[in-house]
Amino acid sequence: MRPIHSPLLSVLLILSFHGGDVVAAPPNFVLVMSDDQGWGDAGYQGHPDLKTPSLDAMAADGIQFTRFYAGAPVCSPTRGSVLTGRHPYRYGVFFANTGHLLPRELTIGELLKPSGYATGHFGKWHLGTLTKTGLDSNRGGDRNKEHFAPPWLNGFDSNFSTEAKTPTWDPYLRPKSATGKTWWDPVSDAAMANPYGTQYWIQGDPVKGPLRGDDSQIIMDQALTFLRNSAKEKKPFLAVIWFHAPHLPVVASEADRKPYIRHGKYAQHYMGSVAAMDRQVGRLRTELETLGVAGDTLVCFCSDNGPEGKETAPGLAGALRGRKRSLYEGGIRVPGLAVWPGRIKPGTKTVMPATTHDYLPTILAAAGLTYPDSRPLDGISLLPVFKNPSLHREAGIGFQSGNQVAWIEDQYKLYGSSSGSKKERNPKKVRFELYDLLADPGEKNNLATIKPRLLAKKIEIYRAWQASCRQSLEHGP
Repeated sequence: MRPIHSPLLSVLLILSFHGGDVVAAPPNFVLVMSDDQGWGDAGYQGHPDLKTPSLDAMAADGIQFTRFYAGAPVCSPTRGSVLTGRHPYRYGVFFANTGHLLPRELTIGELLKPSGYATGHFGKWHLGTLTKTGLDSNRGGDRNKEHFAPPWLNGFDSNFSTEAKTPTWDPYLRPKSATGKTWWDPVSDAAMANPYGTQYWIQGDPVKGPLRGDDSQIIMDQALTFLRNSAKEKKPFLAVIWFHAPHLPVVASEADRKPYIRHGKYAQHYMGSVAAMDRQVGRLRTELETLGVAGDTLVCFCSDNGPEGKETAPGLAGALRGRKRSLYEGGIRVPGLAVWPGRIKPGTKTVMPATTHDYLPTILAAAGLTYPDSRPLDGISLLPVFKNPSLHREAGIGFQSGNQVAWIEDQYKLYGSSSGSKKERNPKKVRFELYDLLADPGEKNNLATIKPRLLAKKIEIYRAWQASCRQSLEHGP
């Protein structure tokens, strides 16, 4: 369990982090997330073809987490971990399209609002349905009223949000000629398409179409309006920007596909959608400079899990084992970046494991705030590693997804799987493996039989954490 800092300790941490000087204005926070972008799907990660100049610039201008982990190998649980600082098995978001963010959970938005923050969510929500009437997206409408849990009831005063996935171009449309679900070419005339079925919502009101063009740009248009209004009103802000790209169906403009024309259509659209999203990350940072708030703003970027599909699909996990839905490294280790001019030294890298659970504790520490109760958090503040990237992580990172479990520390990783149902929440007969991630990031050499005592120790630590999650789920925070 992470210790809760006292108010005095938080103040001392802030003074230390900022060199002992009191910061006049509260910092701003922007949390950007891509959807199904693999560990290797960025230029700075060594992709052989994909160009991501904006993400490359973030890596050069800030800190690159070479071991950054999504909270889960699928989207919904990871998103919950971002907002709460807690593993999703503590409150019942076990998988995509499962459960919802419970009212008892405290989100970053709810914790910042009392201090005068403007809070906004833009893009994919996927932590509950957004309407109780009609049909919308995967679960929304009359059919799942019990899962109604929109952003505006979870700490966000502004929003432009969908329940789940949309096409990454013309988000309201599916061409009548489209035969597959992975990609299609855009249509010039909306009459040549049918409704896709996922709606954008603003504070309970549906956004009327047509919404044409790049979905990442459509999302960023709304986010930048929020940033401008907040800056005009001189209010500190939290902006959570969760792109749909490059989640299926991937659809990109001809211009964005052109650099990848030697690849097949699926790969063209995939890489084109990542390039389009990357452009919006650059647009975001330019706007922060224009507004004069870049130096007061922590911008973080990550993906929600590893790449979709089999290894023949266009998304890359680099040399890592596994992909989306797997608790091997390729399913959960994702691009992770943070930029804060004057606070994070450009070109910094750290091998310390970090995770989406860490966002909430980091933001609270940076804002000089304390968590209001003693419920267990699974994340830690990253402010110390911003200053000293050679630090080690004292607390491990726990994972559970279906019939898989994992526990990751600085050097070793415990991985386990059972032969039971993938939907089983607490598998009992688990086959455990042990890996030295510093020497073997590809998880090729299982050390379970070589280091049985170490294996037993890691299992014991993991079981204690798992029991804590079960306690939260069954008996409250």
